[in-house]
Amino acid sequence: MRNATPLPRLSRRFLPLVQKTCLLAAGCWLAGFVWFVHDARQPPAPTMHADGIVALTGGTGRVETSLRLLASNPDARLLISGVDLQTSVRALLPASTPPDMAARITLGYQARSTIGNATETAAWVADHHINSLIIVTAGYHMRRAMLELGRTLPDVALTPYPVMPPAMDHPWRLSTLRLMGMEYMKWLGALAGMKHNPSLQV
Repeated sequence: MRNATPLPRLSRRFLPLVQKTCLLAAGCWLAGFVWFVHDARQPPAPTMHADGIVALTGGTGRVETSLRLLASNPDARLLISGVDLQTSVRALLPASTPPDMAARITLGYQARSTIGNATETAAWVADHHINSLIIVTAGYHMRRAMLELGRTLPDVALTPYPVMPPAMDHPWRLSTLRLMGMEYMKWLGALAGMKHNPSLQV
């Protein structure tokens, strides 16, 4: 018993190591978060040709952007994934939209999460024999969307086309930081293979 090391002495020995580890982890998390915010604000690359376009609903400007991309890709098809059951194609399109463009649009009613979007998109891609796909969603959602879609569509070429929502006009506002923090943690969880509660996903 005389040679036993007192607990307080052990605590003093390991406390600095624990503190340094926590500080390092916090620093890595913060650096990753700053990069994530910067990445979410990047503009899309010049429009490329693709067999298909998928818009993941849940935010401002996604559907409108996908319709513009469809108009510039006359041979492509468009999937709008995760729409409300009451929504129709005509309700989404301007009155001047030509009928042949409307015929190239599919509404997906099943998806209620990013994983659901990926599953719904994979079925649509298989039905229409699509080999290349433009992904339209918010910049802060793009990393997670590309990750989940890449897992379900490993043989399809995916091109991101991020949309800049109004919240990103002020990236350091508290409400935006809260949104970005949630999306960052969801992306980290997706990287680790975690499945989030669908009701919480965008």
